[in-house]
Amino acid sequence: MTLEQKIGQFFFPAVFINDTEENIQEMELLIQNHNIGGLTFFHSRASAATNYETKKKVILNDDSCQRLRELITRYQKCAPTPLLMSIDAEWGLAMRVEKTPQYPYAITLGALPISQSHLVYEVGKQIGLDLKSVGIQYNLAPLADINNNPNNPVIGYRSFGEEKEKVSDFAIEYVKGMNDAGVLGCLKHFPGHGNTNVDSHLGLPILDENLEQLLENELLPFIKGIDANVDSIMIGHLAVPALNDGKNTSATLSKPVIETLLRKQLGYDGLIISDALNMKSVSDLYSKKGQLEWEAFNAGNDILCFAINVAEGIQEILKNASEERIDESFNRLWKAKQKAGILNPDSSLNPILNGDFDFETTSKLNYKIAENCITTLRDNQNTNTVFEAQRANKLAKISLYKNTDNLFFKNVSTVLPSSEFSYEIGNDLAIAELENDIAEFDTILISLFVPKAKPLNKFDIEETVLEFLEKIFTTKKCILYVFGNPYALQVIPNLKAALGIVQVYQDFPEFQKVAANQLLSNAACQGTLPVIITDL
Repeated sequence: MTLEQKIGQFFFPAVFINDTEENIQEMELLIQNHNIGGLTFFHSRASAATNYETKKKVILNDDSCQRLRELITRYQKCAPTPLLMSIDAEWGLAMRVEKTPQYPYAITLGALPISQSHLVYEVGKQIGLDLKSVGIQYNLAPLADINNNPNNPVIGYRSFGEEKEKVSDFAIEYVKGMNDAGVLGCLKHFPGHGNTNVDSHLGLPILDENLEQLLENELLPFIKGIDANVDSIMIGHLAVPALNDGKNTSATLSKPVIETLLRKQLGYDGLIISDALNMKSVSDLYSKKGQLEWEAFNAGNDILCFAINVAEGIQEILKNASEERIDESFNRLWKAKQKAGILNPDSSLNPILNGDFDFETTSKLNYKIAENCITTLRDNQNTNTVFEAQRANKLAKISLYKNTDNLFFKNVSTVLPSSEFSYEIGNDLAIAELENDIAEFDTILISLFVPKAKPLNKFDIEETVLEFLEKIFTTKKCILYVFGNPYALQVIPNLKAALGIVQVYQDFPEFQKVAANQLLSNAACQGTLPVIITDL
């Protein structure tokens, strides 16, 4: 290859599964003309994280997976050099593609006992098998961020939690599982995005820690990952002034962070990939096209993810970089492609065009995880309380944000039939009616299906619902089951007055069934809360 062709390998532009034919043909020309090294798949332009403030409606497409397979075949066919196909699939293909297997969030896995870390390995392996079946060889996951800021708007449920040793071990297990399925992994977001309160898709988070503090906490999962020969590390769009002479320079554009800290001090010689270069924290820094791509490469990144100005970026790097530096990055990427098996002349780059996923195995794995992660936060004889109330006709069930036809209630009601009520979305009048409905009951079993995983707008739990909970915790014997992000507990007022609290994490059918069985059998919960929640 010429130097220019080698530089083309560093570019991983974004491609959108549900794009127009015109866009697809433009991408084919880009691949052919510039010897692109790989692609990063997203569902659609409207779903890209940096576009959410435009409020564009994401159009769902049940044929997305088949379309993904066909696009991968098409793009590989036009590529001068086999493409390394990547995607951000932290909790499985379902993060980006409809009707595909979904696995629990990292925060849910973080509730597992250390003795069950093999389940994290199995999640990594199954996700790897799913990706490989559609023609993807590189997952931009998992997070190695320690979520030690409960107000973090973008990490939260995507992290394995606050305990640095568990985050380290689980991240490595996840990558090992993917590797054993033949898929490359990636630890992100170096040097650690957990202790921030700004969404780097929209602004630049500032990390105030010095190097000594980083080595003590944030950097530990990455150090352990380096020891385990992790395939790649993604640099986060966050500033660490203590490492940059006090400047608020994004780590993605910082030689002191990448070359000095990661390469020299920590001894990492693997593949380094930038976080998406379309993110607002860096995308508007340079008016000259290609300058951002050059600055990111010059700082030490090998792969430029979601690069917008490909042709201009290639020319800037060609003009400014040494041949030695270009070869260093090229060799790292080539090694990764060899490990992924895509350079083997006997390997097929084509996905299984009409393959089926193993949903049964996924369901069994999710059930096993549920059995081991559900967490009792308060148990004042919850099971005895609901059975006694049911015998006295004093038990009611309330489902918040799902109707009463949910599997949790269905499974509980086989043994504990009682009056059931629900609130899905409404207004003050609907809440007033609910209060009236439960007036005659003294014990309430509440299933809260948290509407959103992100903390924006209090996880979309309405103020009227929060006020309702605050009131009935005091006036009734309440047993609360929370199906969702445990950080949602922080926005629920008067939790100390609730008689019982059980954290279930996911609303998957398997989790609802296990939660019901736990209540009915009075079984001990195996999970531990992976984050610190105050006022419990």
